[in-house]
Amino acid sequence: MSEANDPSISIEALRRGDRQEFARLVDHYSPLIYRLALKMLGDEQDAEDVLQNTFLQAFRHLNEFEGRSTLSTWLYRIAANEALMLLRKRRPETALTDSLPEEEPLEEPTQFIDWCCLPEEELLSAEGRARLEAAIRLLPETLRVVFLLRDIEGLSIQETSQALGLSETAVKTRLLRARLRLREMLSAYYAERLNAGRKAYD
Repeated sequence: MSEANDPSISIEALRRGDRQEFARLVDHYSPLIYRLALKMLGDEQDAEDVLQNTFLQAFRHLNEFEGRSTLSTWLYRIAANEALMLLRKRRPETALTDSLPEEEPLEEPTQFIDWCCLPEEELLSAEGRARLEAAIRLLPETLRVVFLLRDIEGLSIQETSQALGLSETAVKTRLLRARLRLREMLSAYYAERLNAGRKAYD
């Protein structure tokens, strides 16, 4: 999370309304907030709207920032809420709460493969990353945002909990569900890659 935290940004200067310091805040965190919004929403214009609204809300509520979490966690929370508001306009049932109807006992995955035999360059290839991003977009929003903050942006369980206003137990449960779903969705693709690699050496 080192890239998401800049100790040189002065909280006190921000609270005093120092516009130059706020501009530094925007410059530092804009790429992170935009990336999260784009991965949550899948639309560049929506991501731009979330980016602008996040810093507008931050500017309006700086005096309410008590420093219990890092600036990045606070901004992620604002951004996640802004993104979820857009999603709720499309699907009113979308909500982030500790208890959801979807959180029933985990089902046994229908197919898993062991990725241990795949070379690292295969997992990190452009095609591999594209497949992962496509699979992430298919996750339900309530799972996607937890996975993005924890596994993509690198927040801790505690920070993800703070950013989303969820209990740590809820974060852990949704993270497990997201990882299981992604692993299952990607299994068919990587099974093909494994088979192709084996045939090449036959």
